[in-house]
Amino acid sequence: MKPRKMTKTDLLLPEKSLEMISDLIEKCIKAGADSADAIVGGGTAISASCRLGKLENFERSESWELGLRILIGNRQAIVSSADPSHDTFHDLISKAIDMARAVPEDPFVGLASPGQLVATIPDLDECDPLEPSVKSLINRARQAEDAARTVPGITNSEGAETSWSNAWIALAGSNGFAQIRASSRHSLSLSVIAGEGTSMERDYDFVSTVWDEDMPDPSIIGQNTGARAVRRLNPRKAETARVPVIFSPRVANTLLHHLSASINGSNVARGTTFLKNDLHSKVFSKEVSIFDNPLRLRGLRSKPFDAEGLKTEKRAIISEGTLTTWLLSLASARQLGLQSTGHASRSPASSPSPSATNFFMAAGPLSRDSLISNIKSGIFVTELIGMGVNLVTGDYSRGASGFWIDNGEISHPVNEVTIAGNLKDMYANLVPASDLEFLYGFNAPTVCIDGMTVAGR
Repeated sequence: MKPRKMTKTDLLLPEKSLEMISDLIEKCIKAGADSADAIVGGGTAISASCRLGKLENFERSESWELGLRILIGNRQAIVSSADPSHDTFHDLISKAIDMARAVPEDPFVGLASPGQLVATIPDLDECDPLEPSVKSLINRARQAEDAARTVPGITNSEGAETSWSNAWIALAGSNGFAQIRASSRHSLSLSVIAGEGTSMERDYDFVSTVWDEDMPDPSIIGQNTGARAVRRLNPRKAETARVPVIFSPRVANTLLHHLSASINGSNVARGTTFLKNDLHSKVFSKEVSIFDNPLRLRGLRSKPFDAEGLKTEKRAIISEGTLTTWLLSLASARQLGLQSTGHASRSPASSPSPSATNFFMAAGPLSRDSLISNIKSGIFVTELIGMGVNLVTGDYSRGASGFWIDNGEISHPVNEVTIAGNLKDMYANLVPASDLEFLYGFNAPTVCIDGMTVAGR
């Protein structure tokens, strides 16, 4: 009996998509490619938002996208399509072959060898299989907003939104790799306003977990968000000075984002990072260690293999202040004469490139209050504005708001200030507190950085 041709509905299933791209790769080789790989990403997403207790929006979407990479010698071409139709596949192969024959050679491209591929796929518990009901999503948003609006001083709301998604990828290559992985997300965001007229202040929160059972109580999220907004009322201007700056955890993690970009192998190979000459050098004080852990159970950025089929593993990126490694894909590793660290990431329309996974700074020995108690005059930053960071030079300048520290105690709210320095100096003078929590993909405890410039009035 002749096999049944797969339909568009079939291809919305991960197993069928994996079967399809494996067949597609065979056809690429027959059409003249030396090697090829393909990735399909698909999934379902639901979101609900409410404002002032009323449902404002409810959306559901399904997605599917194919990316095909063909290599002829040292020439590489990538084509993509969001149309799960067999009619498009022949054209994709033909176009990719033509493109690969026309583009310049790149000595660093290429698939992993069979011996480099991951041998055992760990179970990271990264997919909650149950789709939440519409009612439960809406109730979560309403509970969070209602709790925030009960806080005395809260006068308005920008709304609350909840979402759920279940995404999967199917990845296969002519090197023999063929795997599927799926992941889920449950999220809640909220923003409320305190005060009246020209004296209004806002605050927000955002939480995300892999499993529904790990989501915090939305009422507590709402109450805390409302209390923070009220606490920001009646801010004062800050005097321009050179003082210690305390970063709360939800903004301290941005310092890790800057670090991960600065040690990204692609940026290092291009020389576009201020840390390009600092491998195996002291970048932080001895008290600071930073890790990347793709194998964290239920981690928001966990993955059992990277986008090139390589093994992933926990690494000490900063060990007692010393930078130990770059984040590398195969291509960036070849450019630098090194081995891949298993950090390749990829969308269907792009080639693999390095990116961090669950990136975190280890907790220090001192409590947050201990760090603050040692400061005669400084600022406790709870929100950052703008993106004034130059990764080539390390120059750092961002708008900020938070609270002034006076004689070791948090005194009064401040806003419309700018904090400035250089990331190299900031990292060297960073002291972590002991309050690390794993709330995001990038996590840091409260940190103190001495000697930054705070520009106010």
